[in-house]
Amino acid sequence: MRRTVSTGPIAFDATLWDEPTTGIGLYTRCLAGALEAQGVRLEKLGARDSGDHPRGSGSRTAWTLARLPRVLERSKPPLYHALGNFNLPLIRVSGTAYVLTVLDLIPLIMPDTVSAKFRWQFRLWLSRSLLLADRVVCISERTRQDLLERFPEAESRAVVVPIGVDHVHAPVLDATSEDFLRALSLPKDYVLYAGSLDVRKNVDLVLDAMERLRAQGRPASLVLAGQSWFGSGRVESRIARLRAEGHDIRPLGYQAEPVFYELMRRAAVFVFPSRYEGFGLPPLEAMRLGTPAIVSTAGSLPEVCGDAAPAVRPDDAEGLAEAIHRLLRSPREREAFAVKGQARAAQFTWERTAEQTLAVYEDVLRR
Repeated sequence: MRRTVSTGPIAFDATLWDEPTTGIGLYTRCLAGALEAQGVRLEKLGARDSGDHPRGSGSRTAWTLARLPRVLERSKPPLYHALGNFNLPLIRVSGTAYVLTVLDLIPLIMPDTVSAKFRWQFRLWLSRSLLLADRVVCISERTRQDLLERFPEAESRAVVVPIGVDHVHAPVLDATSEDFLRALSLPKDYVLYAGSLDVRKNVDLVLDAMERLRAQGRPASLVLAGQSWFGSGRVESRIARLRAEGHDIRPLGYQAEPVFYELMRRAAVFVFPSRYEGFGLPPLEAMRLGTPAIVSTAGSLPEVCGDAAPAVRPDDAEGLAEAIHRLLRSPREREAFAVKGQARAAQFTWERTAEQTLAVYEDVLRR
């Protein structure tokens, strides 16, 4: 059922709209499209080049702190929704309610996985934003609990609105992409890890499992699709060493969406043993494409994946190796998890995310 707020357009944080896709950028674009499909009018503020009031070449931080309050003062929107974990204006704009989305608290939970500068920016700006926010949208119950452990004063304003995964479809490949994939000569049954190579994602555990499998005479082929990130140099060096030792490990770096999702769709098994996730979208994307996923027991992954994905402790390399081997040798078990995974992923739609976000807007504006 289409619903809409009865006031003027919602001011919507678009500071990552024109940037290379990150989790927040994907959330921004998918949520905007789903809200507009519900009839909500949005003013998209602070994109680099597009939308309303583009910021130009300036930084997102400078835009939010210096220019955004003046834009809100002039346009007087009923509500401003910030989407980047902590990035509300530092001052209250009269007549405008504030909603903040918190996707995760990684800089506070795993401080060594980000730079010291970003860690302090996150902590201080989030503290201020929580003082001003009329509602805090958390994308999982795990994120909500992590937030309340550190900021219990936000309990009455923090609500859970899961994100969607139905932006993922079996890709249509152009000739260049087809040629690229053909040139890779990937084996029929390969294991895929997709995501950044930072410490939090626990790629080392995947490499540990590959070493164990080869030592046991059960080698597997591993494909890695993801960009370098803060602290990824050591993992990249280890990958190079293992390749030199004869392991079939193929680091492909960042890939555009069609190739990325086709690699995911073709994989026999998707592995994602992250040490912490505020939601954990990649395994849900794989599940939607019919690829069985193996995840860790950490963060929100059990909450999101339920019993549709085998789970191992984030320090259990032997358990991960055994789970990989079990699925690789059993097409029947892979098919069973593929069916369960698709059913699980079907529960997470952007329409549902938009409806629940809109309910937050309406509740704030009624007060």
